[in-house]
Amino acid sequence: MEKTKHDIRLLFLIASPKLGAAAQELLTREGVAEQSHAYAKGTASGELQDLLGLGSIDKSVIMALITKKSAARMMTLFREELYLGMPGSGVAFTVPLNAASAGLVQLVETFGPKEEEKEEESVKSDFSMILAFVNQGYSEEVMAAAREAGAGGGTVFHSRRVAGDEALQFWGIHIQEEREIVLIISKREKKNAIMNAISEKCGARSEAHGMVISVPVDDVAGLRKEI
Repeated sequence: MEKTKHDIRLLFLIASPKLGAAAQELLTREGVAEQSHAYAKGTASGELQDLLGLGSIDKSVIMALITKKSAARMMTLFREELYLGMPGSGVAFTVPLNAASAGLVQLVETFGPKEEEKEEESVKSDFSMILAFVNQGYSEEVMAAAREAGAGGGTVFHSRRVAGDEALQFWGIHIQEEREIVLIISKREKKNAIMNAISEKCGARSEAHGMVISVPVDDVAGLRKEI
């Protein structure tokens, strides 16, 4: 597949199902053509959910590919029209991508939000996104380890593994077909401690057979500075 470096962002929004539906309407109104929707469970305590404005434990997760310039506009619209950061709202953030297929870049540029003449600057955040991939049933252990290292909460997705087993068998790792993905947004200074804690308790040699990665977040709405 042809790849090209470009200023593309992956925009995430995690919110209540009701707010997720409103966000979908907003993205469609603004012409965002490439959207993915999923349902997940929040892991934050009741106190932290109130602080983050996440409300109930059931979550709607929206992922959309968008240009950097349009992402800044969408984040502004999320803040103004979805009131992110208020109780019962949600969290949105963008993640930079290193590359995308040429056809996808053209699709995003052609059918993305109408960009204003004056570019809106992205907010420089000090957050990172941590993703932990573990066998089904181990997400609570992941979050227990993460909280001890300073994480506030996370969001759990269910997934199905489709990769071959040869390399895993060589290393003596037996990964279940059904997997869970735990997404955690943390301050960058806490990232290494959280990742190390998850790896020690739920790493590749544990029964969870976990794998942990992180990527920088370059814009965020709905998280307070004290998180």
